[in-house]
Amino acid sequence: MAQVELKNVDKSFGKIKVIRDVHLSIEKGEFVVFVGPSGCGKSTLLRLIAGLENLTDGEIIIADKPVMDLPPSERGIAMVFQSYALYPHMSVFQNMAFSLSLQSLSKAEIKTRVEAAARILQMEHLLDRRPAALSGGQRQRVAIGRAIVRNPDVFLFDEPLSNLDAALRHDTRVEIAKLHKQLDATTIYVTHDQVEAMTLADKIVVLKDGEVMQVGSPMDLFNTPQNEFVAGFLGSPKMNFFDGNLSKVTKNGLTGSFVGEGLTANSIRLTSPEKQANDRIRLGIRPQHLQINEKGNLVGKVTLVEKLGTETVIELSTKSGTPFRYAAAETPNISIGDSLKFKFESNRAHLF
Repeated sequence: MAQVELKNVDKSFGKIKVIRDVHLSIEKGEFVVFVGPSGCGKSTLLRLIAGLENLTDGEIIIADKPVMDLPPSERGIAMVFQSYALYPHMSVFQNMAFSLSLQSLSKAEIKTRVEAAARILQMEHLLDRRPAALSGGQRQRVAIGRAIVRNPDVFLFDEPLSNLDAALRHDTRVEIAKLHKQLDATTIYVTHDQVEAMTLADKIVVLKDGEVMQVGSPMDLFNTPQNEFVAGFLGSPKMNFFDGNLSKVTKNGLTGSFVGEGLTANSIRLTSPEKQANDRIRLGIRPQHLQINEKGNLVGKVTLVEKLGTETVIELSTKSGTPFRYAAAETPNISIGDSLKFKFESNRAHLF
């Protein structure tokens, strides 16, 4: 049985519909990430689950219990916000214990829960400090600890790393991943960062304009995107797209042939089986899947070379002016103005 279920979920603010007919099942113990561009509705969807916004239509079920009419405190959830929202006049211990004291738990029970959470987060030595004496990463751990002490059915994270610098964001992301494995708790995590989504999630939900574009494991979405939006959103650098025509469709409608930008590509995965020969279509190929080859029929002129240390990203332009990128793990001897030819394996490309 799913831990969290969303059925026909809609949300409107006045005449503006921001969540559109969302269906979703989240299993017990899963780490699910809502990802998408700013304004796609991911935080609103999380707030609907938490009870911080009211549904316009649909059902939300947590632990087999409809929660549409329940306040946040009775939904069995604990939420970690982008803003740490710590009480500045309270110690770390008092901040973590505050919600428990409102439940009228005994002092012994509160102490046990707070100390257990502090051990999990390796912050026992910080319990007497106030937020002003903590770093940004430590404050975020306090906010996470405040959620852990409640022993919720579901953890909700709303872009918890956005206020941290790049190095600290990576370290805290690793801590959250370890924490999830340790607690084995159902977790729903919102981010606009596709790297966070790919590294943390058991399952990713990609949203655009309030609609679910695709749901699946990180590598399923990376390797077999259902549409151009998902293909372009996941992956860094972004997938390359080339305009052309569908010259041929196989009998089963699963693959097709592409002609355009001076290249021909056969037996390419077709994401829209209803497409017919001569329809306009786009070829998608990731920068990492291009291979420099003198016999290749994709030709580009180098416009920029970015040496990033772990990889080199080459920006190019086709004869017709279409920009695309090539990513190499090594540092090739390539200069601006060079003309390069590329090939790629047909099973690495997609037709949209």
